[in-house]
Amino acid sequence: MDRADLKRYAWISIAAAICTIALKAGAYFLTGSVGLLSDATESIVNLLAAIVALIALSVAARPADEDHTYGHYKAEYFSSGFEGALIVVAAVSIGVAAVLRLMNPQPLTDIGIGTAVAGLATLINLAVARLLARVGYDQGSITLQAGAQHLMSDVITSAGAIVGVFAVSLTGLTWIDPIVGLLIAGHILWAGLGLVRRSMLGLMDTALPESAQRIVRDILKAHERGGVQFHALRSRQAGARQFVSFHVLVPGSWTVQQGHNLLEEIEEQIHAALPASTIFTHLEPIEDPVSFEDTQLERRRWPRP
Repeated sequence: MDRADLKRYAWISIAAAICTIALKAGAYFLTGSVGLLSDATESIVNLLAAIVALIALSVAARPADEDHTYGHYKAEYFSSGFEGALIVVAAVSIGVAAVLRLMNPQPLTDIGIGTAVAGLATLINLAVARLLARVGYDQGSITLQAGAQHLMSDVITSAGAIVGVFAVSLTGLTWIDPIVGLLIAGHILWAGLGLVRRSMLGLMDTALPESAQRIVRDILKAHERGGVQFHALRSRQAGARQFVSFHVLVPGSWTVQQGHNLLEEIEEQIHAALPASTIFTHLEPIEDPVSFEDTQLERRRWPRP
């Protein structure tokens, strides 16, 4: 799938957010439940996040240019980070509303139709979340993955709010509703902080997951024969792209063609295992001591004899 095609899923998220805002707001006005109010508030956050996701996916789909020779993939981290920040703000506002309602409890009304409307909105979010998750993980889009995670959090929030409303109707204990609102706020806050953390790690060029690094190491180890060695393996994630670099040490008696053929073979194997990867290799003679000076992150330069 072309990266530009991912924007259609952002449009789906926007449409779903508008629909669920209307449904959940209606459910709140019917029942007066602070739990459903918190649910509606999160849907507003969903809409803002979906709009930012559309912008980020549009930027990330741009090809590399003179100013961005590695592409624009990191734009997706700004989207997921912004979404995480919005979730944190929403969690705080929900918590404040729940505390105020706990201090001034009010009876709930029209519980049956209100929860039915909220339930319909929840089913819409569940369907869109599953779609975004499938496409996001298939295409390696952190923006769509974040959107799916956010919507699934919204589904849990909605389910909790509906349970809270029914609990109040069965027991007559109005304090249950704001307590549920506080629990929802805590859940949303945790999800938001997780998204912010993941986005920050991506912007800081965090290494690939250990599972991906193990794949690369296994491929390199299979070629360690005939005096061939490897070192300085480094990696980073940039949105959907994975970047891998390493040095290949070969006997100095090898021809340039021999070294080139080995590098081509290794790069093809890594790319087959990690299709979204960009690979950088550096060929060095194993007999030269200078070849071992750059195994650390900061290369030490010593005067040669």
